[in-house]
Amino acid sequence: MDLPVMPPVKPMLAKPSPGIPDPATHDGGLLFEPKWDGFRCLVFRDGDEVELASRNTKPLTRYFPEVVEAVKDQLPERCVLDGEILVARDGRLEFEVLQERIHPAASRVEMLSRETPASYVAFDLLALGDTSYVDRPLAERRAALEEALAGLDGPCHLTRVTTDPEEAQTWFEQFEGAGLDGVVAKPLASTYQPNARAMLKVKHKRTADVVVAGYRLHKTSTPERPLLGSLLLGLYDDAGSLQHIGVSASFTEARRAELVEELHPLECPISEHPWGAWQEFLTANPDRVPGTQSRWSAGKDLSFTALRPERVLEVGYDHMEGRRFRHTAQFKRWRPDRDPESCGYDQLEEPVSYDLGAVLGGGRG
Repeated sequence: MDLPVMPPVKPMLAKPSPGIPDPATHDGGLLFEPKWDGFRCLVFRDGDEVELASRNTKPLTRYFPEVVEAVKDQLPERCVLDGEILVARDGRLEFEVLQERIHPAASRVEMLSRETPASYVAFDLLALGDTSYVDRPLAERRAALEEALAGLDGPCHLTRVTTDPEEAQTWFEQFEGAGLDGVVAKPLASTYQPNARAMLKVKHKRTADVVVAGYRLHKTSTPERPLLGSLLLGLYDDAGSLQHIGVSASFTEARRAELVEELHPLECPISEHPWGAWQEFLTANPDRVPGTQSRWSAGKDLSFTALRPERVLEVGYDHMEGRRFRHTAQFKRWRPDRDPESCGYDQLEEPVSYDLGAVLGGGRG
């Protein structure tokens, strides 16, 4: 492989924005894109040689043979693109299904490539032919990208864009129903800046009252000074069963020590805990059960201290992945006024369904 931009390359990153930013605050204006919820992926293609690289430069090529073939069939002969690998089902992105594609067995990779095929959405151009575009402004990179990728209809796609902040706000409100993560704003005058937070991202923010069901110790914890690493959170389902919904983990070292002491009176044997029935899943993890291993956590200590589900806290979250928080939830405050049994899924906001095909089929707004 001999390209103007060679791996490894760390992709350009985004910093949070509280809302759709005003293009007038940036020289040259802003270009808005949907924020896709998949695996960030840089594509390097030189003829029949194709490499797919993750955000942290690790190879993804072996896990997505169907994407490699799509790159050869649909993308320019020699190019370097920034984009996202996605898996959709029933008109909606499914990140949990996408995670299952990372598997060590070649036979399973091949099977999943047929059963849950992935797509690729391109949103930036780093090189085309013998030309590097890294030092060129986004306006020029996007124009070249549109020309090079004209007519794509899947499984490779070109992301839709707009310069209209009102349209971007509409996307933010509507596209979550198709499983998207928000909106990204990019300065049209900016160059491509690897590993720099040179873009803006606007993500959904919500709150929920959840039950504290346990905690894990921090990796720096010692017997002399135990430190809490993360709180394990739960919500009650319609049948009255406490379900694991996610974790909250951002605390100062001093607060980590205080929480261990504060929660000590609630500690109980796992046999007396609502999650005691999961004790059998000690080496397998069929449903992301707390304290069990998966291929994403091999070698990590996932044991946890069970707590009687008597305390409620309010957390912030962006969106759901199935029946769990997609990302780590943010601790807001304790809710001593809430009854744990009243903390159910009915409080969670459900986005209106939106067809992913309508998002992928768009162009420039």
